[in-house]
Amino acid sequence: MSEWFGEIWASLTLSRVLLGVGLFLGSLLLSFASIAIVMVKIPSNYFSTHYKRDFLPGSPWLVRWGAVIVKNLFGIFLILLGIALSLPGVPGQGILTILLGLIMIDIPGKRPIEAKIIQRPTVLAAINKLRAKYGKEPLQVD
Repeated sequence: MSEWFGEIWASLTLSRVLLGVGLFLGSLLLSFASIAIVMVKIPSNYFSTHYKRDFLPGSPWLVRWGAVIVKNLFGIFLILLGIALSLPGVPGQGILTILLGLIMIDIPGKRPIEAKIIQRPTVLAAINKLRAKYGKEPLQVD
């Protein structure tokens, strides 16, 4: 074990450490920006049972289905990223990233999972505080 650790320690250079720190900070900022944009842009009644979902209404079917496929793939990526960010020792907004991924994908049964995440007092308070900062009304949760 100590031999393996010694090899890793010896292979570290300033440029590798700076690259790692840069990638970490870049991904963290991208995660925060994506979460903030989506949480501010979604309608206040998105998490209500009365919200009607219709993605790209009036678009040709080819454009609509292509966008749905890309949106779902991106949602799956965000869920996996959120799970990784939720691990101990990995800083980042894991729960909010998972929520963002769930919002993006179209699968049956996602509403209860979204509701469970959004109804956490700290999550809802953080999102509503962000929405208030940009003049948006608070999220309505059933």
